[in-house]
Amino acid sequence: MTESADLRIGALSRRVGVSPELLRAWEHRYGLLRPVRSAGGFRLYSAADEERVHAMRRHLDAGVSAAQAARLALAEPPRDAADEASAGLMRLSTELRAALDRLDDSGAHAILDRLLAAFTLRTVLRDVVLPYLRDLGARWQRGEATVAQEHFASNVLRGRLLGLARGWGQGSGPRAVLACAPGELHDLPLIVFGLVLAERGWQITYLGADTPIPTIEEALADVDPRLVVVAAMTAQRLRAAQPELTKLARSVPVALAGGGASAALAGATGASLLEGDPVTAAERVADERR
Repeated sequence: MTESADLRIGALSRRVGVSPELLRAWEHRYGLLRPVRSAGGFRLYSAADEERVHAMRRHLDAGVSAAQAARLALAEPPRDAADEASAGLMRLSTELRAALDRLDDSGAHAILDRLLAAFTLRTVLRDVVLPYLRDLGARWQRGEATVAQEHFASNVLRGRLLGLARGWGQGSGPRAVLACAPGELHDLPLIVFGLVLAERGWQITYLGADTPIPTIEEALADVDPRLVVVAAMTAQRLRAAQPELTKLARSVPVALAGGGASAALAGATGASLLEGDPVTAAERVADERR
């Protein structure tokens, strides 16, 4: 939630579990909601409006009349929006993990819907998706997550993120070509990187997992990228491709990314190093290579 008014009536209805018709009635009869008008003339509602609806429902559930419930809700001091948002994010993150662990496809997608409706894409990627992936990998290594859980969660998240990536190759900004090193199958961090870069105006050409370096070279015949990013979870993947990467770096700016990348390997290859998590790395690239 944010303090700005950015919710249409339908989105507010889904978040509070009250029909749009009843919300409008509460607005007109009791002044419970205080929308502002968008440039296009739409009513937009804020986190404070959402808080008052929740308060109204609590009082109604306690048996208070609608008019009195509205008066009580309007008299309540507003909660701290930042604390409320943080608690909501943590709650949904926990629910998402539980749904993915129990292989609940529809439940996981419903929670992702709620996350994306309530928070920015950057927040969902940085504070939910990436921590979940790190935790899942650690649990898998300790034997606390099954292969089925790892595959299921990865496929659900990959499908959802690639759905959000539709159209990321369009636009007028600089272009980045993204690929995993030969043999590297873990591409979710690279997709996150591409989504954040696309939000900053970049065009993305995504080649995906297990990409031979000659395939990247072939792509350069059709696109003129500002940057080529090659990612791998282990250094062995990048070292195996180092001669080809060195040759590629002579013709186009190359950056190495992922757990397998290091300053020493990047320097020996003639590439740059993308440090930090994929969200931070993408924002740094966007700022440095305008």
